[in-house]
Amino acid sequence: MSVFSTDEIMTIAASRELAGARSCFVGIGLPSVAANLARSLHAPGLVLVYESGTIGAKPTRLPLSIGDGELARTADVVVSVPEIFNYWLQPGRIDVGMLSAAQIDRFANLNTTVIGSYDQPEVRLPGAGGAPEIASACPRVIIVMRQSKKTFVDKLDYRTTVGFGDGAGARSRLGMPGAGPCVLISDLGIFRPDPRTFEMTLTALHPGATVMGVRDATGWDLAVSGDLVETLAPTDEELEHLRRLHANSKAKATD
Repeated sequence: MSVFSTDEIMTIAASRELAGARSCFVGIGLPSVAANLARSLHAPGLVLVYESGTIGAKPTRLPLSIGDGELARTADVVVSVPEIFNYWLQPGRIDVGMLSAAQIDRFANLNTTVIGSYDQPEVRLPGAGGAPEIASACPRVIIVMRQSKKTFVDKLDYRTTVGFGDGAGARSRLGMPGAGPCVLISDLGIFRPDPRTFEMTLTALHPGATVMGVRDATGWDLAVSGDLVETLAPTDEELEHLRRLHANSKAKATD
């Protein structure tokens, strides 16, 4: 078995979740890496959609932002931002949304606004962008982010995006059409919502990770599935595709 990093298994596990999907509304950063890997390997027909209005983007390197010209240059079509949201996203025409965040809580609510007080923040983050509407309207939502007690928190410093609110029934009360986050993938394991409480529950450990280690990196009393499994290790093919993706991006950056 090839040697791999925790970031690599996180990204590969996230990309596997897109197998069979037709379209994905992609966030920048870790979600974009996973979605582009899926398009090159696990879901070759996957249509990547970015909130800047690019549909069917096929970037030859990882985009730096939603406004990266590489997305428009390689897209099947570019439409207006209002059309992306009003026609494509809100009616549920995009299969999957893939997001990341600075903080997440036990019910998969996300913070991308501030760390610390809103009025006097320690860190001002990029903000909401399209994440609240992606989490509300997409039939499925995948979250991918690195795990520590600073990121997996008992209470968000700011609730930017609703996952499952305060638990069972919250999305229905808020009139959200999508099913909400179906999976959370960190660099330690995989979490899925409990069907009764909707609390994110550890269902798989990445190779080398332990339940104790995951608990130590979680800011709440972590729920662990009774059917806990180990994530399949990355294959040589998956690692080759992922490393080539990063190498292409570095090469393009120095051109």
